[in-house]
Amino acid sequence: MEHKLIVPRTARYYTLGTPSEQTRDLWVVCHGYGQLARYFLRHFAVLDDGNTVVVAPEALSRFYLDGFSGRVGATWMTKEDRLSEIEDQSTYLNLLLQKLLQQVPVGVRVHVLGFSQGGATVCRWLATNKVPCQHLMLWAASFPEDIAFESGKAAFEGIAVDVVYGTQDEFITPEKLQHQQDIMQGLGISPQVHTYEGGHTIFPELLQKLKS
Repeated sequence: MEHKLIVPRTARYYTLGTPSEQTRDLWVVCHGYGQLARYFLRHFAVLDDGNTVVVAPEALSRFYLDGFSGRVGATWMTKEDRLSEIEDQSTYLNLLLQKLLQQVPVGVRVHVLGFSQGGATVCRWLATNKVPCQHLMLWAASFPEDIAFESGKAAFEGIAVDVVYGTQDEFITPEKLQHQQDIMQGLGISPQVHTYEGGHTIFPELLQKLKS
């Protein structure tokens, strides 16, 4: 018989910028499969303008990328016990955002970016309708299919959404793009779509252009 026990965990996150009374924008950026937050955060140096704080939470599950030693990556979830993992992710990200919002002025603009696997993670998080977010950016990411219609429609109402992908991204196909568009349209989401000449990675120059 399966049993479950809620236990404390130590979550790791990294930041660019220092929260202060001058902070106007707060970015929560979630990495993709097999990445680590400290390296992922380097792509966002272009946002560090003195009025912006960027926080990169790291997924709670780590693994060796090749065999039993060497480089380590992290993953947000697998198919195993997925509902518990989704709930744990939301609890983790909510606690982190609450902690950060206590350090910045009321009314700060909250941006959430999900790259690759991190895109599905942040969408499920926002779908809980507990996140004070004004702007969602899905970069080389797919919108998950498992978000309930009624709650999802309410959760994403009023959030500006940008979809960004590279024309040479091996994980992006016209069929996947159309499927994603259909899902988002069903939830009342009308994203702005941006493309760039490149593959499955963050392009800081385009990020800087789109940050507003």
